[in-house]
Amino acid sequence: MNPIDVLIQYWPRLLDGTLMTIKLTLLAALIAAFFSPAIALIRVQAPTMVQAPLRLYISFMRGTPILAQLFLIYYGSGQFRPFLTEWGLWNFFRDPFNCALLTFALNSTAYQTEILRGGIMGVNRGEIEAAKAIGMSRLTTLRRVVYPHAYRIAWPALGNEVILLMKASALASVVTVFDIMGRTRQVFSKTFDFSVYLWAAVIYLCITAIFVLIWRQAERRLSRHIEAHNKPRATTVPVKEAQG
Repeated sequence: MNPIDVLIQYWPRLLDGTLMTIKLTLLAALIAAFFSPAIALIRVQAPTMVQAPLRLYISFMRGTPILAQLFLIYYGSGQFRPFLTEWGLWNFFRDPFNCALLTFALNSTAYQTEILRGGIMGVNRGEIEAAKAIGMSRLTTLRRVVYPHAYRIAWPALGNEVILLMKASALASVVTVFDIMGRTRQVFSKTFDFSVYLWAAVIYLCITAIFVLIWRQAERRLSRHIEAHNKPRATTVPVKEAQG
């Protein structure tokens, strides 16, 4: 088939897969963004014994392939079906989308935690001491000083993590989640036309480009006070009065 004909005939399926990919990526990233700030703070300030389980979790998630993690949760949960049924969790783990979402959320939480930890450690100590000096509570200091600066420092790296998560979401197709790659494989099984994979690549590229534009706009808003401070100010040169 002509590549254009493939796109025209199967675009509803590719669109459905695109929406599934966006849904899976955004939900996983948002779940990770909810939990990572607190875990990052623990990684920075908690005693070593408290950090030990978190270090083990982060090391496992960052050091093993995400495909292996997906198989462990999706296929491994079946080994514990009686216990999960007893606890009322089997309906959750029997759904491939839920297993994929849980896998990607756990993986992204580990990466976002380490990125934010670096951001928190990069906050100027002088600003924290200044906040304490003017009577800010610990919670207020975190909310108004530490986290805003940490996110500004970590923002580009967090964007890269979301992009990597979006591309890794293609692995969800191996557990029958019909994302972009899942729908692409369906179309290919009917047409045996490799051009459908080209269209899938174009869709991923478009999603990434749009996301980068949005993320950069958000980064500019986060850094607008710095840009305003660094912007050169106009200077006026006094003109000497004409002497008679």
